[in-house]
Amino acid sequence: MSIGIVSTILGFNVTIHMSEDAKQWKKEMLRSKGAVIVEHANDYSMAVEEGRKQSLADPKSYFIDDENSEALFLGYAVAALRLKKQLIEKGINIDESNPLFVYLPCGVGGGPGGIAFGLKIVFGDNVHCFFAEPTHSPCMLLGLITKEHNNVSVQDFGLDNRTEADGLAVGRPSGFVGRLLNELISGVYTVSDDCLFVLLSTLADSEKIKLEPSALSGVLGPVKLFKYQTQYITKHNLETSVKNATHIAWSTGGNMVPEDVWVSYYKKGLYKYKELGISSISN
Repeated sequence: MSIGIVSTILGFNVTIHMSEDAKQWKKEMLRSKGAVIVEHANDYSMAVEEGRKQSLADPKSYFIDDENSEALFLGYAVAALRLKKQLIEKGINIDESNPLFVYLPCGVGGGPGGIAFGLKIVFGDNVHCFFAEPTHSPCMLLGLITKEHNNVSVQDFGLDNRTEADGLAVGRPSGFVGRLLNELISGVYTVSDDCLFVLLSTLADSEKIKLEPSALSGVLGPVKLFKYQTQYITKHNLETSVKNATHIAWSTGGNMVPEDVWVSYYKKGLYKYKELGISSISN
């Protein structure tokens, strides 16, 4: 969305390759800005592959590659410098006794990977970065745990890659990000769609913050961290310092969602809340 909108404003002829199951409102918004949308029957990975082929065939075309672009990756990393400034302004100190835990929604891995890379450069071992993925699309988790990275897809494990968190609906992770950050990512966890909707409506009611489903995946991070405490906190001797920790859920979007679409998300969250009960948030 951001690349498409900014590129058209700058005056470029923009072609965006998307999977057919991407949200219709996103396609319509991009078309209204002047972008050409090419839809693919398969998932995100196929859209990227076809987009790359078409771009390479045109010497005047530049392909923005969220899977392998070092420039885009480093652009994402700049966010760490901005976060450092914000923390200083709020009087929040990050050091060994006051660690930082950051929970990042993850699709193909370019965005969260670049941000995590920047955070590790800025804060070193005092920051702990966790990636959050939909239960049906845990491509980075599978790539890391098998050490096969982009050589495996969620479909290889019988998963359908279908999720309402469409920005995270990716079947095959970035091999570039997985291999580079293999030792820097603190962990990966998954979140169900039902949980995302419950979090969406709960956050709207409690904090008046409107996010889209994919942006809620990071919110569950602290719950997961303390629920499985022995797997990370105890293992890394953080029992004392974690009491002084700062936790940040990296919320990636929501203000562009049309009001009627967001209201439908909100109502679904209320319904799932009543259907599942509050205890289901931890699942």
